[in-house]
Amino acid sequence: MALFYVPDIAESWELSEEEATHALRVLRLSVGDELDITDGKGNLYKAVISSVVGKHCHVEAKEVLPMPKGWNGDIHIAVAPTKNMDRIEWFAEKATEIGLDAITFINCRFSERKVVKCERVERIVVSAMKQSLKYSKPLVEEMTDFKKFISEERSGEKYIAHCYEGEKLLLKDVHEAGKDATILIGPEGDFSPEEVKMAMDAGYKPVSLGNSRLRTETAALVACHTLMLKNEK
Repeated sequence: MALFYVPDIAESWELSEEEATHALRVLRLSVGDELDITDGKGNLYKAVISSVVGKHCHVEAKEVLPMPKGWNGDIHIAVAPTKNMDRIEWFAEKATEIGLDAITFINCRFSERKVVKCERVERIVVSAMKQSLKYSKPLVEEMTDFKKFISEERSGEKYIAHCYEGEKLLLKDVHEAGKDATILIGPEGDFSPEEVKMAMDAGYKPVSLGNSRLRTETAALVACHTLMLKNEK
């Protein structure tokens, strides 16, 4: 059964125009038909269509089920967006399918892109959430300056993945299962040495994602998958 996303379903009991169009015109659903709805906050609403008036589709919830995440703790990926937005949008889609709690785009010294249209990324994340039958939508945060981001309080463990020489443990070995985690992934030109030092001074542990030299979006996805495997229930 298709999953519909309506963040304010508990207040409105009406599908959004986009979701109503999909239900009524694409899936050909009508009054009395059952459908699954999530608010993106970890809840599944087992509902039926109660009325259809023009483009308005109202529903009635028959059962509300809390749907726990498949992992413990919060997983937060802070990544410098690539020059080609298709690549970072690919990351957002696949990371949502794997499972994470937040994506923040960070503006670094060597960043190739300074502006991100989060509305499009939001749509991609919502689509991936529904397709992969997840009930918690990852938070997508606007572009944030690197210094500002690392100065903010974060719960759990904090990591920075970079390519410079030095003592670095593998992320899979250093992360303690079940803990919140925030990891910084730099641009194609990597973080600057000054940024690495600033992050470490702010409590971020330097980590490696393996022996391969990875592109930005690949590194971000590897980090997401590694943390998911460590935190998976």
